[in-house]
Order: sequence, then structure tokens, then C-alpha cells
Amino acid sequence: MRYTRGLVSFSLLLMAGHPLAAEEISLKDGTKIVGRMTGVTADTIEVETSYGKVQLKRSDVVTINFPDHGTANARPSDPAAASGEAAKIDEALDGAQYVNRTGQFALTLPPDWMMATDLRRAPETLAALTSRDKLRYLVVMREEYPGSLESYKELTLINAQKGLGNFEELAQSSVTIDGKSALLVYYRGTLPTSSHLPVEFVSAIIVSGKTFTRVSAWCVEPLFHDMQPAFERIMSSYHSTTVQATASAAKR
Repeated sequence: MRYTRGLVSFSLLLMAGHPLAAEEISLKDGTKIVGRMTGVTADTIEVETSYGKVQLKRSDVVTINFPDHGTANARPSDPAAASGEAAKIDEALDGAQYVNRTGQFALTLPPDWMMATDLRRAPETLAALTSRDKLRYLVVMREEYPGSLESYKELTLINAQKGLGNFEELAQSSVTIDGKSALLVYYRGTLPTSSHLPVEFVSAIIVSGKTFTRVSAWCVEPLFHDMQPAFERIMSSYHSTTVQATASAAKR
């Protein structure tokens, strides 16, 4: 069933963002640290290297590069994913304004974000975005599902639980996004990679008939409290561009 494949793909995407291989951390002074992150707070990042553990100030970190091993761990059920080729998406990011012409939607992002096309491995994934330091992530997925908004949420959480240790659902609230009924769902767990770092998530599930759009954002748990308002602003900014495109065509 198509909707099941999409939910599994989301779990695989989380694994792709946090592989077992060592990360390469670039600092402002040009130094590069290679190791595995073992702890993150709002101010510091602890990294275990071959020379022992070091603590880095987050303000000194320019980028964190995660080697791409997600494809080797995935079991895609479609030919494009099996070949490691993501479907081509017509998208653009101009400053804080992200526009996805394939999915006909737009988002407003924080100024330091960028597209992460290497994380888009399933046809249901329309967008993958990350902060420049690659500590905060967001994906947009869309698929058809014959059930209710509440049952789709339960499927989302069941599949998230399969990929996370110490899973815990935290809260949910009913909201309206783009004039449509939606749920904000909060949960957390530990990734089975990257030394079991705790990660917290928020997913906005937007329903339009039998089409479900899921905007999911996550980061390591110590940073989530500070990032939560920004994540929620991104999700509330989601809006369809279909009407705009139709109006523009009518003027021609």
C-alpha cells in the first residue's frame, strides 16, 4: 500500500540524517574535527575523536557534515529509490522564501537554512531542508491515504516508534494551516545511531480530502525548546500556491 511505503521512508530518512560514520565538523578558524557527536547542549557540542573527547562551542561551529550512508541501509520499494535517484523536484530557495513548484506550495524559512536534496530518497518526499550547521532538519511529504486524520497520525507515530528508542508521544493540538484542518504532533526518542542521541520532533499533518501533507521538523533534544517556535512558524507559513498559479494563468 502506497501510504505505508511513505511512512517507512520517513523512518529511513531519519537514519540517513544521522549515520554511524564519523562526522566532520568545520570550525570558524578553519579547523576540522572528525569524530562522533556524543552530547549536545544549547551552548556546546561534545565530540568523541580518536584522541579523546573534546567540547566545542556551538558558536564556533560553521558546518557539520554527515557522510551519506542512508542509501545502503534503505530498502526502497520503488525503482527510483532503489537506484539511489530521487525524483526531480522543481524548487527554489530565495533568501527565506522556499517555493516548491512540483508540490505547489511555499514555506518561509529561517535565514540560515538551505535545501538538502541528498535526503530526498522517496517519491513522497517533496522537500528536504536543513539549517546551515546541519543540526536542524525539516521534510515535507505528501501521499494519499483512505482513512481519517487521527488514524493517519497514529500510523505516523507507530512507524516513528519503530525507528526510535525510548519513544514517547508528548502532545498534540488541532490547528488550521493553509485554511485546512491539521494536527501538530510532538514526540521524542533516541536514534539507534550517533550514540543514541535524544531527538525531539514536531509534525504538522494537513489533510485535504484524501491527500495528507506532513511537514516534520526535528533536532537534538537540548536544542528543541529554543527551536520549537521557529519550527512552528515554518509550519504555519505552509501555503498552497495552486490558486496563485491559476490566477496568473488566467491573466495571460
